[in-house]
Amino acid sequence: MSEQNEQSVGEFTLTGPLTTAPPAGHTAPEPDEKWTLRGGFAHVYHGERNQGIVRPVIMADGFNLGKSDLNWLYAGLDGDFPFLAELRRRGRDVILVGFDERSASILDNARTVTEAVLRTVAQRLGNARLMVGGFSMGGLVTRYALARMEHERMDHQTAVYFSYDTPHRGAYIPIGLQAFAHFIPVPNDFARQMNSPAARQMLWRHYDAMTGQNGIAPERREFLKRLDEAGGWPRIPRILALANGRGDGTGIAVPPGETVLKSERVYPGTTFSAQAQGREVTVAELRRRFPASEKTITTGDLPEMDGAPGGTLRSYGILADALKKAGAEVDLRHPEICFVPTVSAVALRDLDQQKDLYANLEDIVPDESEADDFIWSSATTPHTAVTEELATWLLDRLTD
Repeated sequence: MSEQNEQSVGEFTLTGPLTTAPPAGHTAPEPDEKWTLRGGFAHVYHGERNQGIVRPVIMADGFNLGKSDLNWLYAGLDGDFPFLAELRRRGRDVILVGFDERSASILDNARTVTEAVLRTVAQRLGNARLMVGGFSMGGLVTRYALARMEHERMDHQTAVYFSYDTPHRGAYIPIGLQAFAHFIPVPNDFARQMNSPAARQMLWRHYDAMTGQNGIAPERREFLKRLDEAGGWPRIPRILALANGRGDGTGIAVPPGETVLKSERVYPGTTFSAQAQGREVTVAELRRRFPASEKTITTGDLPEMDGAPGGTLRSYGILADALKKAGAEVDLRHPEICFVPTVSAVALRDLDQQKDLYANLEDIVPDESEADDFIWSSATTPHTAVTEELATWLLDRLTD
């Protein structure tokens, strides 16, 4: 295999159901309005029989590299379960907020959401209060935006805030996978995504390519400080949290320490292993030919994250696809792993301890959650997948 084969592997990003291309032939309806906002934009879809914005539901896009595609987002939110169609049938006006750069700082993109909220209030017909939230990182962006507005005595007129598989306590991308992004010897999209401001703020543990160490990124510490200074959460609206993972302590079958992915021909001998507990745990053996290099990636004192209960992402499956496209022979054993642990999505426990990560949440007092009401999935589902179970629960909690 040539040098070009190895260099081409990084031409991908880790994406969930809401940021992948819609099914062939699917087209989102034409929005009733298009707004240009500072740092982003919005598409407005009026509810049935509404002649303007009457009962608004604002939803923010999540994490990826580059500009939001709101047609794709609409397709993802109205796919297997017609969530947006049902909202509009019930007379709700859907306002999708996108960003010029989804991997920009959460603090920056929160300004876009703030402008969308203020414009919605200004254009609303009547006095129905807003419902504001987001999917994945979009839930963090809207959480901070509303909290900051309250802190600055700005009236957001929001009755309900919701987050859908949002990493309130952090998201997980395997340390070995993050390290591989920077092991590719040329600038690449995957490395840009992993090293972006949003990734550094959102990921529970981040790999620093400059030091070769992993830990809590300084940007995450600063974001959490800023969030705390704004009050942590908006206090006026009712807080709802939804999780794509199970809540009974059952994750997915990814045995700790087991090989999850191995590549030959391209990056020959490169091997990734599921996170295991312990002090010096090898999670990746990285090998390349052009220029020749080898690197062992280790972690210490981390819980068994890959198989934890939570919304899943095809983290290793996406990398395997890129390797195969470059001509590699791939041994892929576990394409999907945990991305947003259930305890993170419902803001119930931190991720540092095995016992908290795998806790049976049915045995925990609901008051421990920072949300007023929450739900987890009865079965493990992909991160941000809009299922009938979760969407119906959310629809049933719409304000009048």
